[in-house]
Amino acid sequence: MCVPGQQARPVIAPPRDTGEALAALDAALGYLAHADAAALTTGEQADCLRGLERAEAVRIAARSSVLAAFNAIAGYEDDGQRSAKSWLRWQARITGAAAGAATAWMRRLAAHPAVRDALAAGLISPSWAREVCDWSDLLPDRVRGDADAILLAAAAAGARLEDLAGLAEEMRARTAEPDGDGDDGGLADRSLRLDLHYRGAGRLTGDLTPRCAAALQAVLEALGKKARPEDARTQAQRDHDALEDALHQLIAAGRLPDRAGQPTQIQLHMTLDQLLNLKPPAATQPGTAPGGPDDRPGSRPGQEPGRGWAGPGPLASPGDLCDASIVPIVTGHVDHELLDRLARDLLAGPAGESAAAGGPSAAGPSPPGTPSPLAASLSAGYLRELILRNAVALLSGPTGLASRLRTGRLTGPAASISLPLDCGTATDTIPAHLRRAVILRDQHCAAPGCDVPAARCQIHHIIPVSQGGTTSLDNMHLGCLFHHLIAIHTWGWRIVLNADGTKTAISPDGKRILNSHDPPHAA
Repeated sequence: MCVPGQQARPVIAPPRDTGEALAALDAALGYLAHADAAALTTGEQADCLRGLERAEAVRIAARSSVLAAFNAIAGYEDDGQRSAKSWLRWQARITGAAAGAATAWMRRLAAHPAVRDALAAGLISPSWAREVCDWSDLLPDRVRGDADAILLAAAAAGARLEDLAGLAEEMRARTAEPDGDGDDGGLADRSLRLDLHYRGAGRLTGDLTPRCAAALQAVLEALGKKARPEDARTQAQRDHDALEDALHQLIAAGRLPDRAGQPTQIQLHMTLDQLLNLKPPAATQPGTAPGGPDDRPGSRPGQEPGRGWAGPGPLASPGDLCDASIVPIVTGHVDHELLDRLARDLLAGPAGESAAAGGPSAAGPSPPGTPSPLAASLSAGYLRELILRNAVALLSGPTGLASRLRTGRLTGPAASISLPLDCGTATDTIPAHLRRAVILRDQHCAAPGCDVPAARCQIHHIIPVSQGGTTSLDNMHLGCLFHHLIAIHTWGWRIVLNADGTKTAISPDGKRILNSHDPPHAA
């Protein structure tokens, strides 16, 4: 059926596969892009414009279908990416906003199959389709499909967009349900997107909740006033400068992490009993642990302690060792029964020596000269305090028993200098000057195709320290949480720093090799 004003198009045989379809698509669009549009009649120009809009609708439906299938099987993981969105940014060379729009269409059309079919048939434009989905999303799930069908039918019958909006509002009023306890007050509609483009400039868009909008408005009003009568900035320019001023003040206040996005602190908890049962370490290289992966104290409940510390413990991952502050902590408990017995033995004096040795007097009658019960009670309390006070002095501190056991029987960060009450100093695995150098060199995640900034990255040792790797500039690179902890430490990917400053990612089986630069052109 032809729309009035359009010319009938010849019927073309359908392509036999996706390759042939893409080739035909390139050829058709290439022809239209190079055609002399000025030589066309007004009717032909109108046909082209309508046809291109219809083709755009079909293109979105086709891309969403392929992208949904690609996302369902996690095809992006074959290229070492964390999501379909990051893969699109890299492989399709589009901005983060464009990649986000593509994945949003994928999710939108999966939830609105009738709208997807209308787009695939070229019966509705993408902008109208988005409005229809937004309106029906406000309705209860039980009527959403019917609402899509009604709105699409009205659009096909010639209804204007404002007519569709009125129809959607009427459906919303008729199907409205009473507010429930799960209402989040509109917080589900919040979003913020920063799209970086030419030379680091950016475009900020979003939907703010009333509370966030009020807070931002207060900041803009406080910092965006005219500086002086001759201040010629527009209101929009003053608001921009006010936001920048607020961000600089936040950064200067020291409220943001400066560890390249890695605030991780590993606390090595060990008990005094475990330290007492440890064997002194054999001769080892500095910074290495003689025990195996499960020889660390408390690595498994009920495990017999080994000889040294060889890992981060059950609550940390191997990747955390690359860039973390490590604090050893020795804990213990008071044996109150032993403390009471010591107090009684000391109070009894020489007559209680046999009791201290477990002799008959331990259960026999009190020897002559024993103080009265009240005096004994006061004396026992005093002795308990005296014993505890001296025990703390003996056990804690840099020269105490706990510290001597820990520094003498453990190795590496677990044996760092001790502080009372034996909570070892935080040992940075990467010095500050090297951290700054890695950030200055990499700027963002080193994985090819990933542009996560340094503030959200961790630092990875290419060759682990446990395998002889050094904490040096040529053995470290930035990695976002996904590429560092998942792609590298879980899946087994490797990232190589090349002499020319580029990076190469290699899959665990060595079959996938990805470069941060374009491949060389064919001669």
